[in-house]
Amino acid sequence: MALTKNITLKSLDVEAFEVEEAVAVKSQMIKHMIEDNYVDNKVPLPNATNKILAEVIKYCKKHVDANCTDEKPSEDELKAWEADFVKVDQVTLFDLILVRGYMLLRLEGLGLSMNKIFIVLVELQGSLLGYLA
Repeated sequence: MALTKNITLKSLDVEAFEVEEAVAVKSQMIKHMIEDNYVDNKVPLPNATNKILAEVIKYCKKHVDANCTDEKPSEDELKAWEADFVKVDQVTLFDLILVRGYMLLRLEGLGLSMNKIFIVLVELQGSLLGYLA
């Protein structure tokens, strides 16, 4: 039986999250850092808060588990889970979008189409302008 290597991800808030390497390397940035021996098993992620990093890990773990289990969820079940995953407030969604870009995550199924990203950014801009007025 092969041992699973764990990677520790450290958030902006300096909380440590220990995850399996298969989950961590869903991030192309982390994958390249490990391949290039830039990090051993501790990866600082100064652009991700505890809350957002926990959500990103949840998403990555769901996809790793979905590909590794004998009873794989159907494509429709996974899409329904992803649709629920992004039912969050605008600020959280915006933070997920930013961290997705920073970590070079392949989260195509997140439903974060360019149109949805544009709508979120426009709504946030409107909210900020109203707040500052």
